[in-house]
Amino acid sequence: MLEFARKVLETEADAIRSAIGRLDHNFVQAVKAVLSCKGRVVVTGIGKSGIIGKKIVATLSSTGTPSLFLHPAEAFHGDLGMIIKGDIVIILSYSGETEEIMKLLPTLQRLEVFIISIVGAPESRLAKASHIILDIGVDHEACPLNLAPSASTTATLALGDALALTVLKERGLKEEDFARFHPGGKLGKRLLKVKELMKSGADLPVISERALMKETILEISSKGLGVTLVVDEHGLLTGIITDGDLRRAMLRDRDMLEKESYLFMTKNPKTIQEEELVLRGVSLMEQHTITALAVVDPDRKPIGILKIQDIIREGVI
Repeated sequence: MLEFARKVLETEADAIRSAIGRLDHNFVQAVKAVLSCKGRVVVTGIGKSGIIGKKIVATLSSTGTPSLFLHPAEAFHGDLGMIIKGDIVIILSYSGETEEIMKLLPTLQRLEVFIISIVGAPESRLAKASHIILDIGVDHEACPLNLAPSASTTATLALGDALALTVLKERGLKEEDFARFHPGGKLGKRLLKVKELMKSGADLPVISERALMKETILEISSKGLGVTLVVDEHGLLTGIITDGDLRRAMLRDRDMLEKESYLFMTKNPKTIQEEELVLRGVSLMEQHTITALAVVDPDRKPIGILKIQDIIREGVI
């Protein structure tokens, strides 16, 4: 059983390697067509091809390309209204002769949409009716009967990913753009920015480095974060004082309440900027064994505090 399973995986891997070897100007033209599309990318296919088509739609949509799936049978019962002028239609059919697709083709041609076909038969009727052909032909399906779509569907899925992700790269999509399409779930949380989790405004504990320690304790207690930032006369960050710093100060200096805060602060605390990812903050905290980061503007004026407790509560880590 293990030997056969390995053979299945090797056959499917060979299908992808074969698809790599066939990448040419047609793929480049397909990427350019999607990039210049004024409408949506409509993907259609039936059976196993339809299932792969839905995954391709999901990948395109999540990476910034408006996309939808059209079931070829439902198309004749009202769903053709999904297609508008300016759309691109990507058709998946390994044989290029699928009955439902053949019935759909004349309508698509009347609508004058741009057709990209992903087929295993470049001489098929579908291929001949397409503006761009992407060949995913395989020598043999992984199925021992050479019947169940397996290697061919794997190659189609991989080629769909290659198309969607190349478009993503050419668009110059950034992490913050990607986050807009994934606001929920673990992925969305991992793309949160510092400004979305930091404490700021009236919740931000800040004291002057010349303030007495008894004032510092009041600031820490009133804001409830177990920490306060320390600033100089210009409002620039010079230090940080935590609950731990207070305990250590009390142990070594019984008169600390009447002394100035700069004597007990941790100088030059670790900082982060509000546009950085929260995960960058987690990395800094782990690296320096701390639980809070001062959030500063480019001039080093404090604008927030990022706390590990808030990061954990939000489910980022």
